[in-house]
Amino acid sequence: MLTSDRIRTLTRPFSGYLVAAMSVGIAAFITLKLGSVIKHTSTLFFCSVMLSSWYGGLWPGVFSALLSVIALDYYFIAPLYALGISLEEAPDMIVFVATALFIGWLSGEQKRAKESLRRARDELETKVQERTAELKRANEQLESEIAERESAKEGLIRAQAEIARIARITTMGELAASIAHELNQPLGSIVMSGDVCLRWLAAKPPNLDEVHQAVEAIIRDGTRASSVLVRIRGLLRRGERSRERSNINDIIREVIALSDGELRRNGASLQTEMTRSLPPVVVDRVLLQQVILNLMMNALEAMRDVTNRVRVLRIRTEEQPSSSIVVLVQDSGVGLDPKHSSRMFEAFYTTKVQGIGMGLTISRSIIEAHGGRLWAVANDGPGSIFCFTLPIDKGR
Repeated sequence: MLTSDRIRTLTRPFSGYLVAAMSVGIAAFITLKLGSVIKHTSTLFFCSVMLSSWYGGLWPGVFSALLSVIALDYYFIAPLYALGISLEEAPDMIVFVATALFIGWLSGEQKRAKESLRRARDELETKVQERTAELKRANEQLESEIAERESAKEGLIRAQAEIARIARITTMGELAASIAHELNQPLGSIVMSGDVCLRWLAAKPPNLDEVHQAVEAIIRDGTRASSVLVRIRGLLRRGERSRERSNINDIIREVIALSDGELRRNGASLQTEMTRSLPPVVVDRVLLQQVILNLMMNALEAMRDVTNRVRVLRIRTEEQPSSSIVVLVQDSGVGLDPKHSSRMFEAFYTTKVQGIGMGLTISRSIIEAHGGRLWAVANDGPGSIFCFTLPIDKGR
C-alpha cells in the first residue's frame, strides 16, 4: 500500500498537466463544432481552467490558461490558424487571462481547502479512535482498581470486625473476676437450695411448702446465671451484626448488670441520671454495649489509684436539640493528662501497662459508623467525662 501511495504521489503532478492539455483540447473541439450554439467562445475554456486547477492545482491551472490563450488565438481570433494578437483583441485577451488565472487560483484554493478539511477530519477521527481506545483502557483499569479497592475494603471491614471482637474479648478478660463472681453466686445458691430441698424431702413427713420455695429459688438463680451467660455470649460472638430500633437506657442497664461485680470490686459507686421517654435510636446493640462497657472500664481504671476521695461513676443520658441523644460517662479519677489527651484515640496508643491501645479507637469508629461523635473533656473537679452522641431515629 505504501508503494502505490508513493507512485500516486509522484504521478499526480504529471497527470494534472495531462488533464489540463486534454481539457483544453476538448474545449477547443466542442467550441469549433458548436460555435454557432455557444454564444461566448471562451466559456468552455474557463471550464477547462477550472477543471485543471481543481484536479491538479495552481500550476496545471496556469498551464491550462496558457493553452486556452493559444487555442483561442489560433482557432477563433483573426487571422485564423495563425498566432498573433492585434491591439484591438489585446484587452479582451488580457481580461480572459486574468479571469482564467483567478478562476484557476480560486478552484485550486477550494480544492486545497477541501483536502485540508478532509485530512483534518481523518486526523480527528484517528485521534478520536485513539482517545476512545485510551479511555476504554483507562476505564478497564479503573474498574479493575475499583474491584481491588472493594475487595480491600471488604477485607478491612472483616479485619475491623475481628479486631473489635478481640477488643471485646480483652475487655471481658478484665471482667473475668467479676464474671466468675456473677456466676458463682447463683450457682452457689442453687447448690445450697438443692441441699435444703433434699433435707425437706427427707423429713417425716416431707415439708412440701419449703421444698416448693427451694425449687423456686433454684429456678430463679438458674435463670440469673443463664442471663449472665447470654450477655457474655452476645458480646463475644462473631458474625454479621444487624441494627435495630433500641432504647439507649435499656442498653446501658444491660451493661451495668454485666459490670456490677467489677464496680463492687473497685469500690466504686454508680450514679445514673437517665432521662425517661428518650426517643429510640437505630443501633447495633452488641457494638454499642461494647462502647459503653469500654468507657465504664476505662473510668474504673482511672479511679483505681484514687484513695483520698469517693470513687463515683456517673452515667447520664440526655436528648439534644440537634435531634441526637448524648451519653456521658463521668468518673472522679485522676483526670486527663494533657500529654496524652491529644493521642488517646490513636490506634495502639495506650497508657495502661496491660492495654493494647484499641479500645477507644474501636469505640470511636463504632460511634462514627452510627452517625455520631465520641470525645473527651476534663471535669470541673477531679476526673474526666467521655461523651458520645447518636442520631435519633427519624422514622419513629
